[in-house]
Amino acid sequence: MDTLAVVCTYNEATNIKTVVNDILNCGVEDIEVLVADDVSPDGTYKIVEEMAKENPKVHLLLRKEKRGRGYAGIDAFKWGIQKGYKYIVELDGDGSHNPKYIKDFRELINSCDVVIGSRYVKGGSDTQRGFLRQIVSHLSRRYLQFCIGVKVADATSGYRMFKKEIVEQYIDKLKASDPFIVTEMLYYAKKTKANIKEYPIAFLERASGTSKLKTFTLIKYLFKVIKLRILA
Repeated sequence: MDTLAVVCTYNEATNIKTVVNDILNCGVEDIEVLVADDVSPDGTYKIVEEMAKENPKVHLLLRKEKRGRGYAGIDAFKWGIQKGYKYIVELDGDGSHNPKYIKDFRELINSCDVVIGSRYVKGGSDTQRGFLRQIVSHLSRRYLQFCIGVKVADATSGYRMFKKEIVEQYIDKLKASDPFIVTEMLYYAKKTKANIKEYPIAFLERASGTSKLKTFTLIKYLFKVIKLRILA
């Protein structure tokens, strides 16, 4: 076992089968997929259960307690570490993160500890977002760079690959229950002096359904950065 792709889901029944299949066909031969689902009312986990029966490279982590994007991510990474995967890549289950980049991440991580799929380095793009969301994202990135000292262009990207040894150092310190887990993990990676590199990606509009991350929610998360910096 070498590479594990983690996908945290809630009501992604219309997207998850395509996402999982695209991951398995991304060009990384030894990759497996773990879907961490919070008992989605739309039956996302049932689709993954059926896929897992047919393919031993597909796994389901059905979470019935302490639900939330952050908790799901923590549990999924712990699962991957315990199973002995060398590299863990996380991406969204809505189709906005194209699995084709995983092969490039896998090659780049040979020269670093963390790879971030970046919309804001040369070659990357995020053209399908609304104007307000793009402004908020820009301000968020600048704010995070200033507050936590992570000198990367796309500090809010949720498409990243980690070496197991890096996450092992701080997995038990993670506390975020929500998407703030993305910032929390990046902050601790910086504290462990991880070598972080970015790779350009094109961020796509979700394949179907509606986004669970609203602009107001994103702004609210920014206030958590100060608390993280003080208490971590």
